Order: sequence, then structure tokens, then C-alpha cells
Amino acid sequence: MNVFNVMMIMTEVFFYSGSDDKLETACRLCAKALQQDMKVMIYSPDETLIDQLDGLLWTFSAVSFIPHCRLSDDDKVMAMTPVVLSNQIPSNDHFDVLLNLAHQTPPQFDKFGRIIEIADNSEADKLTARERYRFYKDAGFEIQHFKL
Repeated sequence: MNVFNVMMIMTEVFFYSGSDDKLETACRLCAKALQQDMKVMIYSPDETLIDQLDGLLWTFSAVSFIPHCRLSDDDKVMAMTPVVLSNQIPSNDHFDVLLNLAHQTPPQFDKFGRIIEIADNSEADKLTARERYRFYKDAGFEIQHFKL
């Protein structure tokens, strides 16, 4: 009889609250993930938000930009690009981090090694962030929380 030890990797959840500018915070966290050689999926069902973030990623830093593309771009481009913007979660598994900009818990979040959630200072965003936080906590995920 063969015995296999299967190690389950539990998704890590990181909450950042108190952001003055959610998209700028997303850019900073993307830059940090890239420094750690991680591939990042930024998810939002809001295409206008994706467009805004796309522009900001080009101009975020005066000395560099964050290489990114959209999920709808060519597969070869996506394979070489460390940050991908999308309004849907892809079926493949080659992302290390899911940065969620949606108001709900993202679909298929548990296939990512790390989830990043950002809450700004508005009451509406705090409320939806608390719901996501409670969802992860009730599901048994350990959450690291950082106040900005």
C-alpha cells in the first residue's frame, strides 16, 4: 500500500484598512508583490475601475511602472506579465496573489495562495469589507490585518 502525504496550502488573507486612495494602495501592494516575484491577478467586476487602475499602473511611480495587461490580452503576453487586470477569475492557476477590488468575496478565491483585500475610509466600503472579513473568518481562514 502506498501512502501519500498531501499538503494542503491554505489561502492567506491580508486585509488593509483605512486607505485614503484604494487604487493607489493597490498599486503599492502590487509593487510589493512584484518585489517578491509573485504574479498578481487584480479582480474587479467594475470595468470602469479596471480602466482607472490600468492608467494608474502606468503612471504610479515617477521612476518606473508596474508591468500589467488584461486577461483578454494574448496568452503569450499574459504569461510574461506579472500583473493581470480582469473582471473575471480565470480558470488557470498560475497566479500567486488575488487582489480583490470587488465589494463581494471573489469567486474561486481559494485557488490563490494569497488574497489581498483593501478597505478605504468610506462607510459603505467599510461595511462591505467587514462582510468579507467575517466570511473569511467564519470559513476558518487566518487573516492578517494592517491599518494604513
